[in-house]
Amino acid sequence: MRFLQTKFWADFKSRHGWKSCPVTVDGNGISVLVRTLNFKFKKATIAYVPMAPECTGSTGKELEQKLTSLASSIRPQLPGNTFCIRFDPAMDFYTPEDRDDFLRQYAGKKAVKSRTNIQPPDTTIVPLTGEGGPRSEEELLSAMKSKWRYNIKLAAKKGVEVCRYDSSSADLEEAFDRFHVLFQQTSERDGVQFHKKEYYMDLLKSGTPLTENIKVTLYLAKHEEDWLAGIITLFSPSEAVYLYGASGNIKRNLMSAYLLQWTAMKDAQAFGSKTYDFYGMPPTDDQNHPMHGLYLFKTGFGGRNTHRPGSFDVILNKGDYALYSMAENARAFWYKIVVKKLKGR
Repeated sequence: MRFLQTKFWADFKSRHGWKSCPVTVDGNGISVLVRTLNFKFKKATIAYVPMAPECTGSTGKELEQKLTSLASSIRPQLPGNTFCIRFDPAMDFYTPEDRDDFLRQYAGKKAVKSRTNIQPPDTTIVPLTGEGGPRSEEELLSAMKSKWRYNIKLAAKKGVEVCRYDSSSADLEEAFDRFHVLFQQTSERDGVQFHKKEYYMDLLKSGTPLTENIKVTLYLAKHEEDWLAGIITLFSPSEAVYLYGASGNIKRNLMSAYLLQWTAMKDAQAFGSKTYDFYGMPPTDDQNHPMHGLYLFKTGFGGRNTHRPGSFDVILNKGDYALYSMAENARAFWYKIVVKKLKGR
């Protein structure tokens, strides 16, 4: 089962407007999140199923059948005022063209393509194991671009130190304060929007231990007395995910971000994770894309680019769904268009 379909994801999201709704299908538990919205004269609920069902290799007709079938099984177990079940099906394509062709040809009427995606649809994933078991450090490094190997060695040679913190660390809050400063610098420099500070602290404090053997770690890169960069990762037995990153404005020539990722990849492998997911990037190597640098950085670590179709909605109440869609589209327009223009980006 895909990582984002674990109970941890539901438990985490429940602290930010979503609540976990226990659902059983064919004797198996599925993580479903619900969120109750206050419309002007009523309340209505939207349900969300992350990374399920498994649909890789399915035709458009098969995808719709799987989504509507699962929706039918889930619906009786949801609040009565649920107007939509949103799915992020686990469906991988290895070129953006194949994914886009699939979406152009998709003609589902009972399960419609959502205009808004909850999970990043494009990523690159590094395999940490092979047919013979865990890949050696030499194998992992040899799959990277030569400049990436050089930068990892440079950071280590120049004395960059990587520190790890999790919920068992006595100085976690102090460490996160340093990370938050880096977050603010990243936001001012690159125009990246972040959640409130409490959002990340909830994630870090609840990360270890968990019943499903999931580890959440904050990594910080330090040189002498300067804190240079940081990342937050989640490890599970099936896969590891790089969720958040930030970097400061000094000593960028020390390439600390490369050493951070390399350290996390090795730790994920030692934890037992089979893959390392960089979780979100532009779909192609488009030099005009505002996040082209992010694409270059993430794809240089030797992963396989993966492209997913995004979110699909099974509509249960057309009126409530129309109201929600208008609000969702207005919010997306405000943050993605208006706010960026106001900030000159």
